[in-house]
Amino acid sequence: MWEPKKPKSVKLIVGILASDHRCLNAAIEAIDAKFGKTDMVSEVWPFDKTDYYKDQTGPHILRQFVSIERLIYPGLLAKIKHRTNKLEQKLAKSLALPVPRPINLDPGIIESSKLVLATTKNYSHRIYIGKKMYAEVTLIFDKGNWRPFDHTYPDYKQQCYFDFFAIVRSRLLEQLKSKH
Repeated sequence: MWEPKKPKSVKLIVGILASDHRCLNAAIEAIDAKFGKTDMVSEVWPFDKTDYYKDQTGPHILRQFVSIERLIYPGLLAKIKHRTNKLEQKLAKSLALPVPRPINLDPGIIESSKLVLATTKNYSHRIYIGKKMYAEVTLIFDKGNWRPFDHTYPDYKQQCYFDFFAIVRSRLLEQLKSKH
């Protein structure tokens, strides 16, 4: 008889959109406190492939990613998205900037074969994961490279993102190997 298998642990990443460098630093500190020590932090890039968040976050949005050192169970992604939403609200109050959402936190997971992002919004390519949350496979890792889909956000199609996610993926594989 077929038996379900427990999924492998995954690497938690958080994508940060921020109004300025002070907001980025506050977000990283808050993520460290809420989810555990970060083991990798990307460079800071301009978020300029869309102006979707301009009214909420400001005209010159910065993008940065962090990965959390401790591996997690992938079934926690919906709960983590709720926690990042609350963290955004708390940071918005404490930073007191003249924009409603100075920080946007987007959690996701990296497995050996894919990057999955959590979202509050349903769409044709998203799957309900419980707790009023959805997830989408944003990138797949195929033949040594990250590959986007038609639905992949424009900024996630950049080589600099692929390079960072490849480093995170390599760290994940090392961590999984050392567990055995």
